Amino acid sequence: MTKFVYVFSEGNAQMKNLLGGKGANLAEMTRIGLPVPPGVTITTEACKEFYRQGAKFPTGMEDQVRQGIRSVETAMGKTFGDEKDPLLFSVRSGAPVSMPGMMDTILNLGLTDTSVEGLAAKTGNERFAWDCYRRFIQMFGDVAMHVPGEKFEQALEQLKEEKGVELDTELDAAALKELVARYKGIYREHVGDEFPQDPYKQLFAAVHAVFASWNNERAKVYRRLNKISDELGTAVNIQAMVFGNMGDTSGTGVAFTRNPSTGEKVLYGEYLVNAQGEDVVAGIRTPKPISLLEEDMPAVF
Repeated sequence: MTKFVYVFSEGNAQMKNLLGGKGANLAEMTRIGLPVPPGVTITTEACKEFYRQGAKFPTGMEDQVRQGIRSVETAMGKTFGDEKDPLLFSVRSGAPVSMPGMMDTILNLGLTDTSVEGLAAKTGNERFAWDCYRRFIQMFGDVAMHVPGEKFEQALEQLKEEKGVELDTELDAAALKELVARYKGIYREHVGDEFPQDPYKQLFAAVHAVFASWNNERAKVYRRLNKISDELGTAVNIQAMVFGNMGDTSGTGVAFTRNPSTGEKVLYGEYLVNAQGEDVVAGIRTPKPISLLEEDMPAVF
């Protein structure tokens, strides 16, 4: 049977066409011993097969994904779908050629009505758990089920107005619980069904959405403008979550080993405290230049 799924430790940088740029580089960093959160890559071959079969997963792929997830569970000492200490994933596209912002990402995948309570208890941080859940419902609804993203944004803005706060980070756990209830209502209204409570159902819907996003309108236009072949397909990276939104001692950002404008050899980038990656790229909050991290968190810097 064709191998459609690779654990990060099985690949290397030379496998870009099969594992996509992101998957190949995650595999290479794993191989040289960098602390990469474990995960699996579904290959571009699986994506091509998906299109050949009329938007259906190739035979054997789902079983291979489950097997890969089991190896991540072993590495993390957590279980996907566990109600008390859930293993959560990010699901990201990764084409062989970089197509920034063209395809979709889902974070915090695996959360449910019961495991969100488990996450809150396990971390002792109720606000963090409900923040993850509201983000997940929004991303999953938007990316996997085509619920208009602005519906979620409007609900968030309205709640902030009601609570008299300016920033998302000022909403407390009770407010975020209320937001989750509203988000689930928006989801129900547009999808005609309740938000899925089976983590594997969530996962395969997300993978389906990433494969489908290879042929969304903006991706097709981007490829045409940049003379990238439509035949390449995209890989899907399923990686154990790391959380930047656990409070003022965590964060997220983008870093380069050079200034991309001048080529100067300097640590260059941006970061946000108490945020997840999407906040940096979505322009919801203005990130700080990474040089300020030296003042904020000297040891991390």
